[in-house]
Parts: sequence; C-alpha cells; structure tokens
Amino acid sequence: MIAGAASSANGLPTRVMFQDEGRFGRVGLPRRCWAPPGARPGCPSQIIREYIYAYSAISPKDGAIESSIAGYADSSVMGLFLGQVAERFADEFIIMFMDKAAWHTTGKLQIPHNMALLFLPPYSPQLNPVEHLWKEIREKFFANLVFDSIAAVEDQLFDALSFMNSHKKTVQAFTGFDWIVTNL
Repeated sequence: MIAGAASSANGLPTRVMFQDEGRFGRVGLPRRCWAPPGARPGCPSQIIREYIYAYSAISPKDGAIESSIAGYADSSVMGLFLGQVAERFADEFIIMFMDKAAWHTTGKLQIPHNMALLFLPPYSPQLNPVEHLWKEIREKFFANLVFDSIAAVEDQLFDALSFMNSHKKTVQAFTGFDWIVTNL
C-alpha cells in the first residue's frame, strides 16, 4: 500500500497519478497496416522536424486524465501543467510519479501545495503508464499520416487527447497495471 493512500497529512483524500511528456511532430513514419493478400498499400511519409509537446497525467485507478499541449518542454511549462492538474483535483492530495527529466528536477519548478512529486528509477519507461497513452495515440491517431503544418499536428493531438479524456475506461484498461491498482 502506498503510504498515505487513505488520506494525506492535510486530511484530503489521496490520488496517485503518473506524468510524462510526449513529442509529436511532422515526422511521418510508415506503420504496419492491414491490406488484402497480394496488395502492397501506399503509405505517405515525410521528415520535417517540427514538434509540439503533450503533457499528460493519468490516474490508473479510475482512468482520469489531464493534458496540455505546448510548443516546448521546460520547467515553466511544467509548472503551469502541474498547477492545472492541482486545480482540477483541488479536493485531493496528488502523489505524482514522473521521470527525472531536467525540467522535473530543477529548483525553478513550482510544485502546488496539494501535490508531492516522486521520481521513477532512471531508464525505466516501462514503469510509467503514460508511455502506453503515447503508444495508443500514435497507433490510433497518427499512424500513416502526414501533416501540412504543425497546427494540423496540434489539432490531431487535441482530438486524440480529447478522445482519451472522454473514454476513461479505455485509459484505465491500458494504464491500470496490476502492481499499481492493487497497491492503491
């Protein structure tokens, strides 16, 4: 059981979340797809190095997700995102697990009062359920597509994150690892 899972020191119920950033851009790489026997489907691809970042935090127990899209990844954007998560779950104390990206560990990061940060071990993306969100989005919303602009990428990413936000059971199904859910 995670220490303090029943309630935090300030009497609020505790929510365990995992956070990560994903980079999406105009580099369109072909992915596997279905085709009838004997047919070879055409797949568009491009390599244009323009990117945007999605910030997401997921609660594996109930599939709740909070996301934001930004043009870059740094401690100021990370602080804004943590504030957004803290505001959405204002009546709960959030234990946020994340990797040790440089902007997560800087002294400049503003951590909300109803949140504590815990760090996953280095080189262990398999422990972060948000990695499965990125995989799902890339497979279902970005596979075999090319985009005319970074704004088109942002629109597609917004649609993907909106879909995930409105389908909590789906998110819970691919992020609710047994070792997390049984220990909450």
